[in-house]
Amino acid sequence: MTRVVLALVALALALTACGQSGPASPGVSPRSETSPTSSGPTIVFAAASLNKAFPEAAGDHEVSFSFDGSSGLVDQLVGGAPADVFASADKRNMDKAVTAGVIDGDAMMFATNYLVLVVPAGNPAGVTGFDASLDKAKLVVCAPEVPCGGATQRVADKAGLALKPVSEESSVTDVLGKVTSGEADAGIVYATDAAQAADRVEVLDIAGAKDDPNTYWIAKVKNAPDSAGADAFIDRILSASGQDSLSTFGFGPPQ
Repeated sequence: MTRVVLALVALALALTACGQSGPASPGVSPRSETSPTSSGPTIVFAAASLNKAFPEAAGDHEVSFSFDGSSGLVDQLVGGAPADVFASADKRNMDKAVTAGVIDGDAMMFATNYLVLVVPAGNPAGVTGFDASLDKAKLVVCAPEVPCGGATQRVADKAGLALKPVSEESSVTDVLGKVTSGEADAGIVYATDAAQAADRVEVLDIAGAKDDPNTYWIAKVKNAPDSAGADAFIDRILSASGQDSLSTFGFGPPQ
């Protein structure tokens, strides 16, 4: 009987050891996916330029998205808006969120993007490129505090061009919308947004823009209502399948 008892004790100890997890491995890219355990949708605040790519990249994860300019999303988070994940179209706004204390853990770069100049199909204003021809055109750009606005100022400075926009928008999708509707003669948007507009716009490259891309960052929000779902969504975006999905929308890999 004693031998039987000892054997059972040894078996129980072995099973317990098998069920324990070892220390976490250092983060690598691409990451393996985890499975969400929450019964409700994961709330993701994401840059407006991700409005097509993220729903596709999410796969089977149940997600509720809120797309807007990155700076506006940070303001909402600081104001107490409930969210699980924040994805910014630049490091500046992610750093702003970190400094404000609304981010849990480290932010990770997950994609890159660059600016192009778009004009309505047929180019009615005769814009010749990112040059002085824009002075006579109704140009629309992103506001300076928005990632695409900051990037616009950088490429303009490098080109020695003083832009004279008729409007500064709070998101890149608003800029694109004014061009496709004919309200503007030209707009500066991300290459991924221009690709979504297809034949409704003509695309003119901006010299040097590809060499100075915007970097996209993702992180879990502090006190996330769905912490497990947040981890799972971030893992999905950083995984090989998530990265492949983003690339189909024209996003470049993290640098």
